[in-house]
Amino acid sequence: MDALPSTEITALLGRGTRFEGKLYFEGRVRIDGLFNGEIKSDDTLIIGDGAEVHAEIDVATVIVRGGAVHGNVRASQAIEIHAPGKLIGNISSPSVFIERGVEFQGSCRMDVTEDEKLAEGRPARDGASARA
Repeated sequence: MDALPSTEITALLGRGTRFEGKLYFEGRVRIDGLFNGEIKSDDTLIIGDGAEVHAEIDVATVIVRGGAVHGNVRASQAIEIHAPGKLIGNISSPSVFIERGVEFQGSCRMDVTEDEKLAEGRPARDGASARA
């Protein structure tokens, strides 16, 4: 099977849809409707304009393009929140982008990935040091 282009949406929960339960997926999924439950994937989740998501989210990448997310979000690669998006909950990812105009309520944790630790050749950075 051929690999999908990285921008192609593999599934869409459009406006007017309502889903409750657990969502597991491969590829890129976009939610523009109402979702309540749990979302897990090793791929990309896009929250579109008008979406209302109440979920614990654990994916590789989350892109909030609008709409509202209520719940904790863990992304192994990146979290992007674009205006007029809203996120109420704690987020955890090695890469976080929050655009001006976004409503964010919660805590943010940015841990170094295992790959970055190995590239540095040490377990983790304990503090900053300055060199002339």
